[in-house]
Amino acid sequence: MNFIIAETQKAILELYKEEVAEGVINLQETRKEFEGQVTIVVFPVTKLSKKSPEQTANEIGEYLVQNVTDVTKFNVVKGFLNLSIAESYFLNQFNNEILADDFGVFPANGKKVMVEYSSPNTNKPLHLGHVRNNLLGYSVSELLKAYGYDVVKVNLVNDRGIHICKSMLAWQKWGNGETPESTGLKGDHLVGKYYVIFDKEYKKEIEVLKADGQTEEEAKKNAPLIKDAQIMLQQWEAGDMAVVSLWKTMNEWVYAGFNVTYKNLGVDFDKFYYESNTYLLGKGTVEEGLAKGVFFKKEDGSVWIDLTADGLDQKLVLRADGTSVYITQDLGTAEMKYDDFNMDESIYVVGNEQDYHFKVLFLILEKLGKTWAKGLHHLSYGMVDLPNGKMKSREGTVVDADELIESMVTTAREKTEELGKTNDFSEEEKELLYKNIGLGALKYFLLKVEPKKRLLFNPAESIDFQGNTGPFIQYTYARIKSLLSKADYKFAINDAQFSGISEVELEMILLLAKYPSEIEVAANAYSPASLANYLYELAKVFNKFYHEVPPIVKTEEGQEKQFRLNLCKKTADIIHTGMLILGITSPERM
Repeated sequence: MNFIIAETQKAILELYKEEVAEGVINLQETRKEFEGQVTIVVFPVTKLSKKSPEQTANEIGEYLVQNVTDVTKFNVVKGFLNLSIAESYFLNQFNNEILADDFGVFPANGKKVMVEYSSPNTNKPLHLGHVRNNLLGYSVSELLKAYGYDVVKVNLVNDRGIHICKSMLAWQKWGNGETPESTGLKGDHLVGKYYVIFDKEYKKEIEVLKADGQTEEEAKKNAPLIKDAQIMLQQWEAGDMAVVSLWKTMNEWVYAGFNVTYKNLGVDFDKFYYESNTYLLGKGTVEEGLAKGVFFKKEDGSVWIDLTADGLDQKLVLRADGTSVYITQDLGTAEMKYDDFNMDESIYVVGNEQDYHFKVLFLILEKLGKTWAKGLHHLSYGMVDLPNGKMKSREGTVVDADELIESMVTTAREKTEELGKTNDFSEEEKELLYKNIGLGALKYFLLKVEPKKRLLFNPAESIDFQGNTGPFIQYTYARIKSLLSKADYKFAINDAQFSGISEVELEMILLLAKYPSEIEVAANAYSPASLANYLYELAKVFNKFYHEVPPIVKTEEGQEKQFRLNLCKKTADIIHTGMLILGITSPERM
């Protein structure tokens, strides 16, 4: 409703002989308890009018009603001017803007953004925390694409280090040559099994050493298993052929397993980076930092940066023996990614336990004079809890992603069959439907909450065909598709006006009109949550329309019927497109 801003500027010039910038005119959606569709906040204008907010609002309201055809009446609540807009304005907006093929489609903005997500360790399967990470990363990527960005999705795999050596060592000692083929286990599950075994055996050794008089810390350092794992890591770094060969074999098992999970989750990547190829990066950046005086060397030869003036602390960037720490390789990897893709922005989707790490990383890059560092962003998200508590992977009590997906599909199957609406579906159609509902429930539940918030995931609550859930929105879409099919819908735009659109129809037009701004807001915030909740509101209003308006299928042919069918069709289109941005498929029949 930009015309309201322009007309209000004219009103202020006419009434108070003052020109004001667009930004002074603050428009809001009128609150539901008041009459009208758009509200002007007049407090900033009182400086010009030299009158009370109420008097100023009344004067501007009188001017608009007298001079603007589409403003039919007004009311004033304190300093808020509520305007009622002509029905014809909304019908024209619906026919000429909202029904257009390019409505809500943003042109390419010429900017490239990288979204890095998933970033798993290769010593265990993906779990519920990874599921939130993957769904968030994928959905943010799709949001930014919808907003006009050229998006590159990348996955930095943590495929080296002491953690993978623990799984390798345990497999060597107790694996008896097991493979995914011989056990029927997914490769990531098989490797994860040996990570858990290592931890159990390591704890036994610690207890034995403690019984011999060592402290907890001494026992943890002196246990034979951890010493063997450290030797194995040194052998890997030295290129020992047997160790490297086993490492490659076990990683391949894990990647095959991950690929199945990624496919089931519906996420993908344009580029994989591997820590085994990047862990030596960053040493050149340290040399550069020393030369520029950004870093300093201590007497023992270790290299540091002092960030105390920035409210942080001193940070080690290279050990005294010349080996890297995490921040070293992250500095090098950030530079490599920029060299590879020359992107304007780069988003790291990583849990909030790494908030401090990314503050330090981005600040160091800025101090090194990397102009692209201003475009770096840490999309920090909270942990996922279950009703029965946290997850711990070392103890084997982790909520496995594959089991979670399977249980969601099973629950969807049970709940759908209870309703008895799939009797005429083939078995293949049923299984696809259950998968779409189960995954829709999981994805929507995890994405409807702002990323930074910790969330409690309740699988049973997520699969509900009523309330703020994925299945409710999916069911609404299927209901619209069924209605359009029964009505033998064919697209046509009514140029002629008719009067008497209902309150709920006006509510639908207003909500549909917000779709482009919802994409813009969600993309700028790197948060699919607001889009998810918008789609729920749209589904809710459609169901209100469905129950309040006389059956459309039985309505006689004419402009009113065509308008209502167009309203249904556009609602379905936006639900379908919006849900795809969330990574959710909307079935045509449910």
